[in-house]
Amino acid sequence: MLQAIRNKMHGWPSIIVLGLAVLAMSLFGMESYFTSHSDTFVAKVGKREISQNAFQNRMNQLRQQASTQQGEHFDPTVLEKPETKLRVLDAMIDEQLLLQANADWGLRVSDQALRDSIAAIPAFQVNGQFDPTSYRAWLASNGKTADMFEEEIRSSLAGQLLPSAITDSTIVSDAQIDDFLGLLTQRRDLRYFLLPKPAAADQRVTDTQIESWYKAHQAEYMNPEQVSVKYIEVDGATLKPEAVPSDEDLKKRYADEKQRFVQPEQREVSHILINVPTNATPEQQKAALAEANRIAAEATPANFAKLAEKDSQDLGSKRHGGDLGWLEKGVTNPAFDSAMFSLQKGQISKPVLSPDGYHIIWLRDIRSGESKPFADVRDQLIKEATTAQRDRQYNALAGKMADNTYSNPSSLEPASVALSLPIKTTPLFSRTDGHGLTANPKFVAAAFSDDVLVQGNNSALIDLGNDHSVVIHVDKHVPAAVKPLAEVSARIKDSILEARVTEAAKKQADAALARLRKGAAMSAVAKSMGASVVNVPAAVREHSLQVPPSLLKQAFLMPHPSAAGKPEFAAVDMGHGGFALLAVDKVQSGDLSKVTPDQREALRHQMVQAYGSEATRELLEMLRSRTKIKINKSLM
Repeated sequence: MLQAIRNKMHGWPSIIVLGLAVLAMSLFGMESYFTSHSDTFVAKVGKREISQNAFQNRMNQLRQQASTQQGEHFDPTVLEKPETKLRVLDAMIDEQLLLQANADWGLRVSDQALRDSIAAIPAFQVNGQFDPTSYRAWLASNGKTADMFEEEIRSSLAGQLLPSAITDSTIVSDAQIDDFLGLLTQRRDLRYFLLPKPAAADQRVTDTQIESWYKAHQAEYMNPEQVSVKYIEVDGATLKPEAVPSDEDLKKRYADEKQRFVQPEQREVSHILINVPTNATPEQQKAALAEANRIAAEATPANFAKLAEKDSQDLGSKRHGGDLGWLEKGVTNPAFDSAMFSLQKGQISKPVLSPDGYHIIWLRDIRSGESKPFADVRDQLIKEATTAQRDRQYNALAGKMADNTYSNPSSLEPASVALSLPIKTTPLFSRTDGHGLTANPKFVAAAFSDDVLVQGNNSALIDLGNDHSVVIHVDKHVPAAVKPLAEVSARIKDSILEARVTEAAKKQADAALARLRKGAAMSAVAKSMGASVVNVPAAVREHSLQVPPSLLKQAFLMPHPSAAGKPEFAAVDMGHGGFALLAVDKVQSGDLSKVTPDQREALRHQMVQAYGSEATRELLEMLRSRTKIKINKSLM
């Protein structure tokens, strides 16, 4: 082919064409050397990326929460399922969509809202008031700075701005409440009777029928797979501290960490806030400043609380006369902070501009910093030192156990001898019938894992929580197997007869239902079958105890009787071969006069929340349809 091309290409046109082709190929070739693209995000929402690190952090948070809530019943494999990871990623995508909508529509979390949210966290409160010392201690114990934590809370609050705005703007009318209450309190006049179970037409069950049923339902007659394992364990609760720290050691630690026990200077303040709108015009800014100057000129310690209740636009504090409680440096924004610490006790500031607007600040009192004496914190220091010592012992011993069992994967004996840890053995257990240790999902998952069960290796270190860990090795394995026919033949015979009874009962119920629908009296049909009719006037949804639950549920699913007063009938399967015939004679609206105002308002609140959630879901669907979303499943 190349020879044919060469034969047909002569002269300068061919040289130009060939030159362009070579140039293009060389450029594309060179580009492949200099450009390499590999996505590093799990998802891209518009221009925003959800990094693999952010996704893994979210999964770790969920794993920690689930482990804390479920304890020994926590199954870590649930969070490894692709469908679970996709649900988590979908939630993160929704968060990004809402954050982008905030930016597009000018919504932001105010510093005041951030401060109020942090102050309301119970872990940071003492006697119902925000306690800066508890706040700082929590930050230190979790390895976070105040800026890091505030950004987390701000981001969390930002994700709720639009849903909260939607819910707050949702209106539920009295008519809607009446309609819902009408359905909820609706009354129905019912009649029913229970059909006696018929006997099976054929009581004979042959060996061939039993064998045929056995083959068709083998999954119902299985002995589950079982294992018995040997294990060694390290339990921090049983470790004894090497020595109780001396007073000399405690005093040295107290001196080294004295800053932990110092209460910083605090200031008790009240404020009046005049909001400045986002992207305010010069006129709006001037108007806000003029209003703030007016209030500042009028304000005195005697009338400050009344002015705050009347004029402040901080909804959280105005009801309390502008009271913000005791604050320390770094809790508020820099402008507020600077003004607050420049005042003398009893002084009222001029208007102070912050991102929220203009503040008029009244410094009511000052509490100087002070240290707790050694005697007051001695017990705390002993507890911390003992706990730290036990933690070091546990970590060291668990680490040695993990290393030794990994180095000798075919046996627990070397680790047992080297570390003086006894080898214990469990009884046989399946995936679902364990008790105590063998019911722990992590323990069970390891016991039935390929590495332990099939390969015959020691497990990795299994962290059971609360400084308790084990390493296991399979002792016995009993595979799942179908129970012998002789063992289950009696059960199979009962199942065959029960199936025949159910089939006969269904035919009997259908025949009785046909008679009722043709106009036969219910009492006559019931009497002919040796049953009696139960009348239940004004049955209420979920609250009529004299009606079996399955009958009551069906009664409120049936249509209204016709205008001519003709009842609606149904045959209801009661389970285990039992059937009932049900009639709905009359439907009456509920008596709304019995619903108290408090109950109506509680229902209104629930409906507002439900409608708001649905509107938020619809908004997210709209945002998804307008936003390019790319998911990289390989990095999940």
